[in-house]
Amino acid sequence: MASRDVAVGLVFLFQTAVGILGNSTFLCCAVLSDLAGNRVKPTDLILRNLAWANFMALLCKGVPQTMVAFSLDHSVDDVACKLVFYFHRVARGVSLGSTCLLSIFQAITISPNNSKWAQLNVRAPKVIWPSLCLCWVLHMLVNARIPINVMDTRGGRNLTGMRDFGYCAVRSPRRQFATLYSALLVSIDILCLGLIMWASDSMVFVLSRHKKRVQHIHRSLPSRSVPESRATHSILALVSKFVVSYSTSALLSTYMALLDGAMRRSHPSLVVKESGILAVPES
Repeated sequence: MASRDVAVGLVFLFQTAVGILGNSTFLCCAVLSDLAGNRVKPTDLILRNLAWANFMALLCKGVPQTMVAFSLDHSVDDVACKLVFYFHRVARGVSLGSTCLLSIFQAITISPNNSKWAQLNVRAPKVIWPSLCLCWVLHMLVNARIPINVMDTRGGRNLTGMRDFGYCAVRSPRRQFATLYSALLVSIDILCLGLIMWASDSMVFVLSRHKKRVQHIHRSLPSRSVPESRATHSILALVSKFVVSYSTSALLSTYMALLDGAMRRSHPSLVVKESGILAVPES
């Protein structure tokens, strides 16, 4: 096994193990809280949905990729391949949608009573569960075509013109459909990221106004010790990291897809590996 494969495998293993452990621990704590009879808060529903979506995405993508990187037995049948790719895409979209919903709900919650969002403060908890269900249904419909283009790599299948992920292969759809589908996915991502940034800006604005109103109380405290300042810094730091990380992931995925398409147009008989670097000609 090459040292490069070992390094990639260790990265996948670390990310997958930490992610699965963290999300499963949170879900177990949520179950214990329910058994203890504690009241479920609206934000708890969103966080549980987010943890479950992240857990599903890691299980569907992280585990197979780790096995491929370490050259372990990763034989997957055709049905399993379709389910793995389908639910990974669905879980990824639901994760972003849940984060967006959480940001909006928090912005509504801390809005002052005299603002135009005050009326939504009472109605918002009632629409959280329907909104989460709608998020799942929407992404299940948007990604409904994915299983058609996915197949397993067992039995010496002809993978010409396909993208080989090691455990499954993906057939590229027609260029017109691929462009339309990519535009739809990008539009949904941009909408969610825009709403997250808008909600974060709203929270920062509310906190800054509240800080000015109670400035006479905090005069004896250092600027960094003021609760509003700490909350503002936390919001900005978390949102900045999330937007940068998600945007970087989206740009890299787009780049790899474009590179994959360019290699196929130049060499139609190539089977392009998932890394986008190694191409194995068909005999």
